[in-house]
Amino acid sequence: MNIGPYALANRLFVAPMAGVTDRPFRQLCKKLGAGYAVSEMVTSRRDLWDSLKTSRRANHAGEAAPIAVQIAGTDAQMMAEAAAYNVDRGAQIIDINMGCPAKKVCNKWAGSALMQDETLALQIVQAVVAACAPHGVPVTLKMRTGWCQAHKNALVIARAAESAGVQMVTVHGRTREQGYKGLAEYDTIAAVKSALRIPVVANGDISSPEKARDVLAYTGADAVMIGRAAQGRPWIFREVAHFLATGTHLAPPLVAEVKRLLLDHLLDHYDLYGDYTGVRTARKHIGWYVKTLPGGEVFRAKMNLLEDCDAQLRAVGEFFEALGDRMDRIPATGDAGSGPGQAWMNKDKNQEEAAA
Repeated sequence: MNIGPYALANRLFVAPMAGVTDRPFRQLCKKLGAGYAVSEMVTSRRDLWDSLKTSRRANHAGEAAPIAVQIAGTDAQMMAEAAAYNVDRGAQIIDINMGCPAKKVCNKWAGSALMQDETLALQIVQAVVAACAPHGVPVTLKMRTGWCQAHKNALVIARAAESAGVQMVTVHGRTREQGYKGLAEYDTIAAVKSALRIPVVANGDISSPEKARDVLAYTGADAVMIGRAAQGRPWIFREVAHFLATGTHLAPPLVAEVKRLLLDHLLDHYDLYGDYTGVRTARKHIGWYVKTLPGGEVFRAKMNLLEDCDAQLRAVGEFFEALGDRMDRIPATGDAGSGPGQAWMNKDKNQEEAAA
């Protein structure tokens, strides 16, 4: 599929996640089979553009094209300026955030809070598209199904966004009210897909090759976006790609390969963040990698006490060396959330009807 002039490698995308999808993580996921990745959200506040946090989020050095940057804010003109600012710094695609459920974002009426004000949401879309058009930069939109169960307006906003010039829409199958609780539903995504001519991407609870297959089939979506399931398991993209192509499962990765991937990831991470911040922000990534491994929780508790990059690298290497003495491959991950046929889809629908 394409986003504007950019042909993507496949239809498996990395979801933008604050504090997670920095440049090292995006590059790793692309290396392991993701066809597209979007940056962490960058604020539209001009006074924060020179901050260390924003400069790191806007760092795309060595990143494979297309470079996509997500922007967040509540003022149409400020969002237009933020789009231009990021285009000047290498962004080739601009994504508008109307999906973040975090309170610190929504309390400022950004993220999914914008879905409560359809007029403002459309003004922002129009302003960003107008700012990007002279540069030939496509604009995309990521949103939720709505603000709450009683007000699901993703279809209304998606239609307006398409008319305004947005070239791809991603829908997370939850309302803002849900946060990340409960189950994602896919009927709204299917409705958006059937109504739009531009590509539509399905997001939410896609944690296995089977689930990706079933969501694509059920919604008719052009692609799936994977977020939390890629944390500590960035090879999920090649697993899904292989399954969609062949109907068979790849063997889990070798312990030796995961050790190499993680150590390389850590070195890239330290390079971006520096020693002091790098060793601390890397802890969550290491924790995700080892979470389900034998001895992982004990190791994580000890590793979180380390405050030196070399010590952290050494500890990770030794953990995987010891694990490699016990097994050749990482234990297979269970199929979370999928089931035979349409069973899980029906479960989602039945729960919605009961709640209504």
